[in-house]
Amino acid sequence: MKRIAMPVLFLALVGCGDSGYQDLQAFMRDAEKNSPRKIEPLPEMKAYAPFEYAGFDLPEPFRPRKLTPAKGDSAFQPDLNRRKEALESYPLESLKMVGTLQQGKEMFALVRVEKTVYRVKQGNYLGQNFGLITSIGDTDVKLKEIVQDAAGDWTERVSALQLIDESDKK
Repeated sequence: MKRIAMPVLFLALVGCGDSGYQDLQAFMRDAEKNSPRKIEPLPEMKAYAPFEYAGFDLPEPFRPRKLTPAKGDSAFQPDLNRRKEALESYPLESLKMVGTLQQGKEMFALVRVEKTVYRVKQGNYLGQNFGLITSIGDTDVKLKEIVQDAAGDWTERVSALQLIDESDKK
């Protein structure tokens, strides 16, 4: 078996050793003739001009701003030095009036926010717009809010917190 395998292997190797690369050489000559001689230069690159950020003095858009007194003389200005009450950290829309209490001649409203019920009376503050409670009725709490308009002037607006009926939800 070795006697036959060796000559067959030798003949196969000799058959692969053809030095006739005429077709490859002809392709290379054609490609050389058809290729353009002059290559266009690369376009001129513009020099990089770095961007200079000039907005360091502008207020940060993602940081809450503190209210400052208006520049003009406004009739309504909140007392910014007054100590804030607990319900002033919530927007008025998130506060719900759930009832009233009367002790003697004084009327209290029960206000719920985040599963906690607070007792408030006339003179307390509600909401984030300096809302002063002016009156408490059986079905609503009336308050005066002091808000700043686009011009920076303080204006007064009247708001109310209505009693919600829990039986309608069921």
